[in-house]
Amino acid sequence: MIKSMTGFASLTRDDEAASIGVTVKSVNHRFLDLQLRTPPSLAPIESQLRALVQRHVGRGRVELSVSIQQRRTPAIDVELNQTFLAALGAALDRAREAGYIAGAMTPGDLLRFPQALSIRERAEEPGEGAVEAIAGRVEAAVDAALDELDSMRATEGGYLRADLDRRRAALGEMFERLHAAAGRGMAGLQAQLEERVRALKADALADESAIAQEIARFVGRSDITEEVVRFRGHLDHWQALSDSPEPCGRKLDFLLQEMNREVNTVGSKAEGPDVSEIVVALKAELEKMREQVQNVE
Repeated sequence: MIKSMTGFASLTRDDEAASIGVTVKSVNHRFLDLQLRTPPSLAPIESQLRALVQRHVGRGRVELSVSIQQRRTPAIDVELNQTFLAALGAALDRAREAGYIAGAMTPGDLLRFPQALSIRERAEEPGEGAVEAIAGRVEAAVDAALDELDSMRATEGGYLRADLDRRRAALGEMFERLHAAAGRGMAGLQAQLEERVRALKADALADESAIAQEIARFVGRSDITEEVVRFRGHLDHWQALSDSPEPCGRKLDFLLQEMNREVNTVGSKAEGPDVSEIVVALKAELEKMREQVQNVE
């Protein structure tokens, strides 16, 4: 199956306890390279998150980010500025003794002095029980995001498949043209061989072994039957790999190397006015396919 290594997914899962955000993206890479960015409180389930990614992705550089916002009533700390209050109380006592004020200070009066107290939210990390309670929801959210990533990679893979199928068909047509051009060049080689054999037969010193060696050299230099059979077999294998449900990026890359080797061999053996031009075109098309295959899982 042709599936792209490039993809992106992002989602948020909200409930009464927390808001869980998941972002995952992937690009091409020779192996599976996973980078996790999670809160420290999720360290106990990091191995489970890695296993989830490995079930969805076989190859590529994957970045997975998870964020959690707890929905809870914040704990409040109130601290009295005892130094300030002591000084304030002493000043008020003196004011009362002097007759400047009457009565005691109320809590409402105290709030008029911002220096009298400080109010702040207490920072709290989720406890072990809270992490255990939310772990299942985190894993479910990550699994859903990976499903979306996988869907996008499959869609991108469909575009790659269409392009590679078109190029594969063009490759097959060009190779058959090369085969035909090599066949036309064979006629010229046969004429050269016949002339050489006649010369050897005319030579009184030549024997049958010399003629046989000349024919063997001709056959070994010009016969491209094996290369043609192997190249056609590689094209059939390509089709089978593309139709298989298994990841095939590395195998397709190997096939392209093998096809390039067959083209080079045919180019070195075959002769003819069109052979070199077709060989260059074939190698250029193989390189374009190789660039595309680098993004196939």
